[in-house]
Amino acid sequence: MADMITPENEGDLQSQIEEVEALSSIYGDEWCVIDEASRIFCIKISNNMEEPKLTACLQIILPLDYPSTAPPIYQINAAWLRGPERAKLANSLEDLYIEHAGESILYLWVEKIREFLVEKSQSSETVDQPEKVNITAEEEVDDNEDMLDFRNLKLNTENVHLFMDLANDEEIPPIKHGNTITDRRSTFQSHLAPVVTPTQVKMVLEKLYENKKIASATHNIYAYRIYCEDKHSFLQDCEDDGETAAGGRLLHLLQILDVRNVMVVVSRWYGGILLGPDRFKHINNSARNILVEEGYTAAMDEATKSGGKTKRPKHKKTK
Repeated sequence: MADMITPENEGDLQSQIEEVEALSSIYGDEWCVIDEASRIFCIKISNNMEEPKLTACLQIILPLDYPSTAPPIYQINAAWLRGPERAKLANSLEDLYIEHAGESILYLWVEKIREFLVEKSQSSETVDQPEKVNITAEEEVDDNEDMLDFRNLKLNTENVHLFMDLANDEEIPPIKHGNTITDRRSTFQSHLAPVVTPTQVKMVLEKLYENKKIASATHNIYAYRIYCEDKHSFLQDCEDDGETAAGGRLLHLLQILDVRNVMVVVSRWYGGILLGPDRFKHINNSARNILVEEGYTAAMDEATKSGGKTKRPKHKKTK
């Protein structure tokens, strides 16, 4: 996507360059460039650098006329951030923007989110809140109220439509659906899509939730990994959707298989019988099966064939 640079926005673009350079210097590896040409960035924020209890991922698109007349478009990814708390944080960010209209705002936003994380981690509810939901995850089937955690937070201003076109230029990636696994009336099904930006992750989730069957699943667990060329590192995240630790296990599988630029969603329809640890086995098997079917594990399989003991010595023995 090519943007038209005019004398009117040259000053804004220079301000953006200087702001991005400063943020990269301040936050180091926490700051990630997703698409420099489209000015899409991401930063992982935690309440404590050394022992993080709560983390959030702030994804940002900078419109051409930011900071002079338009705010950034942003999305906050945090599985624990729901309902009133999400609205409260969104309002505080909007207030900051209004207070500093026309100025570079990202540093203030990042530190406001960090302050929010610190306050929440110190409160009595802290991270136990998701666990209270997860403990009864297999017993409470009707969990639809919290199903749409992936939805964007946007500033409620007249300028939003000016830069929404940045995201709209991206196409919904093709989505593949795996075979189902059924055990004791619980059914598991995986879905896979190639993704290279956080926007595409959101688009895939929205598309899946248009399917009434998928939307009615007890849990839709997902994980994704996107390779950032400029940092030679990965942007990755996961969501339990009420199934304790399932998202982290799914992401760990993607890491072990060393796949990149892909997201996997596993839907589970609870059948009324507790499966215990077997549910994690089915979630990961379902995910691995579709990764194999779509060819994402080919490189890993090649490496496995060569084996640890027989890498180079094997050729020497044949001489």
